[in-house]
Amino acid sequence: MSVSGLVLSPIRDESILSPGHFHSLPDPSSSESILIYLTVSGSLIPMRVLESDSIASVKLRIQTCKGFVVKKQKLVFGGRELARNDSLVREYGVTDGNILHLVLKLSDLQVITVRTAAGKEYEFHVERNRNVGYVKQQIAKKEEDFDDVKDQELICNGEKLHDQCLIDDISKNNDAVIHLLVRKSAKVRARPVEKNFELSIVASNTNERRDDEEVVGEEETDELQVVGRKLPDSDLLLEPVVVNPKIKLPSVIRGMINSTFAGLEKGNQPIRSSEGSGGAYFMPDSLGHSYVSVFKPIDEEPMAINNPCGLPLSSDGEGLKRGTRVGEGAFREVAAYVLDHPRGGPQPFSSDKIGFSGVPPTILVRCLHEGFHHPEGFEFAAKNIKIGSLQMFMKNYGSCEDMGPQAFPVEEVHKISVLDIRLANADRHAGNILISKDGESGRTVLIPIDHGYCLPDNFEDCTFDWLYWPQARQPYSPETIDYIRSLDAEEDIAILKFHGWDLPLEAARTLRISTMLLKKGVERGFTPFTIGSIMCRETLNRESMIEEIVHEAEDSVLPGTSETTFLETVSQIMDHRLNELTV
Repeated sequence: MSVSGLVLSPIRDESILSPGHFHSLPDPSSSESILIYLTVSGSLIPMRVLESDSIASVKLRIQTCKGFVVKKQKLVFGGRELARNDSLVREYGVTDGNILHLVLKLSDLQVITVRTAAGKEYEFHVERNRNVGYVKQQIAKKEEDFDDVKDQELICNGEKLHDQCLIDDISKNNDAVIHLLVRKSAKVRARPVEKNFELSIVASNTNERRDDEEVVGEEETDELQVVGRKLPDSDLLLEPVVVNPKIKLPSVIRGMINSTFAGLEKGNQPIRSSEGSGGAYFMPDSLGHSYVSVFKPIDEEPMAINNPCGLPLSSDGEGLKRGTRVGEGAFREVAAYVLDHPRGGPQPFSSDKIGFSGVPPTILVRCLHEGFHHPEGFEFAAKNIKIGSLQMFMKNYGSCEDMGPQAFPVEEVHKISVLDIRLANADRHAGNILISKDGESGRTVLIPIDHGYCLPDNFEDCTFDWLYWPQARQPYSPETIDYIRSLDAEEDIAILKFHGWDLPLEAARTLRISTMLLKKGVERGFTPFTIGSIMCRETLNRESMIEEIVHEAEDSVLPGTSETTFLETVSQIMDHRLNELTV
């Protein structure tokens, strides 16, 4: 699966809005009416909206656009994601003639029908992030006459498709014709059927086998494996980035790195995810059947220089979320794992204990491989080494956006709320909370992922989807309160420094204040909803209570005041504001 990054640009006046493009179009004569332009797969679609339209209504109109249906969308304007669906177009400063950027997630599955001359028919529902090699394997499992994938070739418009070619890249053009060839023994007919590809295999003698194939010995088999699968050592690099020699990697992380390397060494290509607006790659195991990790290069982050989704470069270095910087997402991903202490409190990094909130094991790595996004071409050279976060892939049954929150255990929601409040997460939505099952008890487990926008310099973009779930209005359990009481922001800052990330003053201040709020809140019996509401803005342009507290403290101290004095002032103002809520 890949994400289409679509750059929107102005067009000539004669290409104005066509009534067939969108339903329920605003009156162009309205004083609030503005015109924006959407470029979708090379097609230019004008769209007229009202300044008073909500972002949700704009997305809905895009979703019902003739010609494509989208489950997830991201709108970006001026380097900032229009993430608040209930906010109005005007609140984001979008006016007539502005250039927007639209990121669409394509349908996850592509239906491929394969027919043989004997009348057999097989239908495969193939994930778009799968490659041609995977399709060959599925055909080999279904039809014994084509069990040797080396004798299969996929041809598109007369050109051979390599095994690493993604289904998504092939299926973007509905008029494309894919031919499946069985070397020396088949003829192929193919035709597009709506949005699917129907492939017909006509074999001259489907039961015919070469004699030398039946009697292949071990020596010949080994030679084929070496020639066909194994990458030369010089074409692959994967190693952890450890700046402090005193750090000993946990066995779970060492195992993840080794398994990831083994998969790459066997020739299994990274698979780019369709989720999000940056480069994120699923890393297969040595067999190529399962994922073991997820790699996110810093140069492929949203608005970074090699972003594969078409987003523009950041003009001032700020990320999609206010208070974050492009290129720091990997550090924040690792920080979330490092600071997710077990219930007993901070442990040596070498410990394999699972953190309180269940952040998957994450480490910073250097990786050199041709399978990532190299817009200027790939060669084995230091300039092509990617630095990024490598996180363990967690088996799951989907994300929280795939089902209602009623079935989620209260403690599971609460553990994520503790993490998000502590780290002032600016990007917590239902799509980055995975649903899994405990292997022994079978109970539902929630797994938080995607922490590249935690620890921002300010609280402006803090958003928590769980805030509106019923579990958020339940009080914290005594065990969770004990865990919160054990948190120490100063110790956390020291731990991050030990791991090589000396937090900037603003981010360190955010961590101190958010931890302060969490601890003061639970002592007053506040629920996750109450504490989260203090941190998150109710509307786009109305400051949250925590922002008001910080600004009041800034106005109360003299220039040059120490950070300690400033935080004491914040604490006093916070006590006053929180006490008002308890009356």
